[in-house]
Amino acid sequence: MLRILAVLLALTAPAAAQTSAKVTGAPGPASPLLKRSVTVTSEVVRIGDLIDNAGAAAQIAIFRAPDLGTAGTVSTAQILQAARAHAVVGIDTAGISEVLVTRASRAITGKDVEARIAEAIAFQLGLSGDSEVIARLDREMRTLHVEANATGPLQIARLTFDPRSGHFDAALEIPGSTVARRVPLRFSGKAMETVEIAALARPLARGDVVRASDIVVERRPKSEAGADLAGDAGRVAGMALRRAMRAGQILRTADLMRPELVQRNENVTLIFEAPGIMLTSRAKALESGAEGDLISVLNVQSKRTVQGTVTGPNTVTVTSMKPRIAAVASADTASLQNPRTE
Repeated sequence: MLRILAVLLALTAPAAAQTSAKVTGAPGPASPLLKRSVTVTSEVVRIGDLIDNAGAAAQIAIFRAPDLGTAGTVSTAQILQAARAHAVVGIDTAGISEVLVTRASRAITGKDVEARIAEAIAFQLGLSGDSEVIARLDREMRTLHVEANATGPLQIARLTFDPRSGHFDAALEIPGSTVARRVPLRFSGKAMETVEIAALARPLARGDVVRASDIVVERRPKSEAGADLAGDAGRVAGMALRRAMRAGQILRTADLMRPELVQRNENVTLIFEAPGIMLTSRAKALESGAEGDLISVLNVQSKRTVQGTVTGPNTVTVTSMKPRIAAVASADTASLQNPRTE
């Protein structure tokens, strides 16, 4: 009788538990749910990486992870079979046929290596200001993928640099990376000190005024730039070219001048200024000139050649405190009032 009673109690216990859950409204355990895609950081893929609510089996490894920085797929059937072997059943697959598995990594590129070597050489040379070093590897480097948790900066283990030839040899390390310890990070190449220069973005003719849109700021080797640089774009804009120049040419101080406001053989307005007198006349420029330049002009009415200062576009001013200039101005004015018939 006792045995029969024990069997009856065992059979009725689950039903009683279900009835109790319904009465109290307490939710049952969540069902295992398959993920559509996952990213892992270790060399193995665990049940919990692929299935939510996997319970105690979540930390069990069932597959090998893809290589660092790569991805692969595993079929749902394979996942269910592997999980079933560890008593994970009743998985909701949500209609997923395969799961995408990505192995996280930290990518180290050739640009990263060049930048770190350039930084170390600049420190070695004690550079400051706008001077920088650009380093270029002798051979193109394939991207190196290391562990995602190896987040420390690239470290220089050894560096030799010849400033005359620009040649360098360097060995680097990545703290905390097992992969980097297995791969020799030794590099050679050339490095050079560079400075910012202003160059033309398009070809311009002699006398053209350089606008801000005509200027491109680039880094060039210091040896190529030389010492006669025109300065930054703010100083160059608004100046005119002394000679025709091609796109890409470096702008130097000797290439620039103030814009010419008066062109040779063009008609200009000639202004005579003396104490208490200001007269104007028509004239012809015998020379070109920028603002402030002293040039010769021919008074069209009097046929006199005088020298004046360029004070504006097609404007030349003759200024003096001497009465003689006032007399000349009066004579020229008289010629204005009684112009000759040509």
